[in-house]
Amino acid sequence: MRASPKLGAKPVPSRQDEAAGALRQSRGEADLKIYRVHVPAEVNVQKIRKKLGLSQNEFASRFGIAPGTLRDWEQERKRPEGPARVLLMVIDKEPEAVRRALERARKPVAAGRKAPIAFME
Repeated sequence: MRASPKLGAKPVPSRQDEAAGALRQSRGEADLKIYRVHVPAEVNVQKIRKKLGLSQNEFASRFGIAPGTLRDWEQERKRPEGPARVLLMVIDKEPEAVRRALERARKPVAAGRKAPIAFME
């Protein structure tokens, strides 16, 4: 529960308001001069991966992340930077949307051959 704002203070937006604003922005409807996206400093990568029921290699392959980078994030040797945190947030909330978007980027593979994996660093 959020504390009541002080008299004269700006109202604190609810999570629903924030989600609605993000949706408007994704549709190109938000006024970018007044709307900002909050990207948390910390993202629990292992929790996101386990929520999807994927191994490290499956998660890395599905979302174009180098397996070593994923391990570093999960073991907190490194932290995902801004764009990677945004991708991880979208994977957490809308994994099928990310899968569909990335699926279109995959090239067809000849029968009997493995698909090459493009990793982001």
